Amino acid sequence: MEMEIGNIITMIGSIVIFINLLLALGVLFFEKRDVGYTWAWLLILFFLPIVGFLIYIFLGRSLKQNNFYGLTAEEQKLLKEEVDTQLKLIEEEKRDDIPWLNQYNDIVTMNLRSSHGRLSEDNEIFIFKDGHKKFDALLNDIKEAKQEVNVQYYIIQPDQLGKRLRDALITKAKEGVKVRVLYDEVGSKKLPSRFFDDLKKAGGEVRVFFPSFLKLINFRINNRNHRKMVIIDGEFSYIGGFNVGDEYLGEDKKFGYWRDTHLKIYGNAVNDIQVRFIMDWHQAGKDKLHDDYKKFCFHLEKHHGTSPVQVVSSGPNSETEHLKNMYIKMILSAKESVCIQTPYFIPDTSFMDACKMALLSGVDLRIMIPCKPDHPFVYWATWAYAGDLLEYGAKILLYENGFLHAKTIVVDKKMASVGTMNIDSRSFRLNFEVNAITYDEAVSNELHNIFEEDCKLSSELTLERYHKRSLWIKFKEDISRLLSPIL
Repeated sequence: MEMEIGNIITMIGSIVIFINLLLALGVLFFEKRDVGYTWAWLLILFFLPIVGFLIYIFLGRSLKQNNFYGLTAEEQKLLKEEVDTQLKLIEEEKRDDIPWLNQYNDIVTMNLRSSHGRLSEDNEIFIFKDGHKKFDALLNDIKEAKQEVNVQYYIIQPDQLGKRLRDALITKAKEGVKVRVLYDEVGSKKLPSRFFDDLKKAGGEVRVFFPSFLKLINFRINNRNHRKMVIIDGEFSYIGGFNVGDEYLGEDKKFGYWRDTHLKIYGNAVNDIQVRFIMDWHQAGKDKLHDDYKKFCFHLEKHHGTSPVQVVSSGPNSETEHLKNMYIKMILSAKESVCIQTPYFIPDTSFMDACKMALLSGVDLRIMIPCKPDHPFVYWATWAYAGDLLEYGAKILLYENGFLHAKTIVVDKKMASVGTMNIDSRSFRLNFEVNAITYDEAVSNELHNIFEEDCKLSSELTLERYHKRSLWIKFKEDISRLLSPIL
């Protein structure tokens, strides 16, 4: 009897080892990832048989990169033709009367080739840095909408601000305006499923990105749609860091004043933001683009603005980390200064090397981070990486007037990017993100001035101050840094 039990256990063990080997081979040969990332998962699979695979199912699987959004051959051809036409025009327009294009031609070209980030030159940009002003403007614009309102947020809270937005959308839907709302399941985890019932009854449409199974199990918990965009009547759009919730109005005592950055854009860049929404919308509904794509792709009349803009997006479906590469290219193009605002600074080696090269070249690199954490491990990992750059001469600023959530970079007061991407591995390769990069010197200078104003509300983390940190803080930094690839 004991022999039979022993044989059964041995057989089960052999089966488990065989299954685990097959799973490991699948990760090795079918998931074309970074070598370090692959080794990490192989170790998990071998040291945690079966359990490791369950973890991998929820946190480790990559998305299919081949036509994730299900574009037809005609739609792919249309997009390629638009990109090829712009590349040709940019090559021909290397003239002295377009200094910004001459200076940043390589960045514009890279964004076109990698992310199909079309360049539009007729935009007008308004900057919001305060939640009350941003949402007052947004709600007023929704009130005045005539044809269509498309809303996409990572987080929509069922609080006072969330209800104000919902009620404004209900009113427009009852008036016959086409209303569509897309939110992320994990980001908006506090949102009851019935929250938008009245909007649906009024004729509005609501979709959830990567929804959970029975509200309990989410097989894509690690791949979230972090984008925040609103497009109204196809004429103007909002894009930036603000989500929807009372905390973004500074009404959460834990965080205090909420410092973020959002743009309102008029012009043909709106068309590109609209296309981004439409693709996410149809992916969430598993239906085809067709008429929507043809209706909104590349058909806006020229606007009277003068700001050149590219809308650049990236996600786990991307072959390369478009937005991270754009940031690196921007940093390496700097001649005088780079000003970065980010709530999390957990870069990879390539990003750190770009920062170090800029500093060694004499560039004034300043990075502003929050003085208070919203995620402890993330906060101490941020300190660890910031401390490394102090050794190279970077200036690290701790924003003390509340919580800093802005995601901006300004280079030489001439080029700037505002959007949803944090400087961490999650934004680089796991989340769906979108940024607007402008080559307008006036707008970039305004964002630089806003950075200077925030500096007055910040303290500097000097090298001397950093070296005096306690052993306990050093321990938290070391542990957090080890965890940084999965934070």
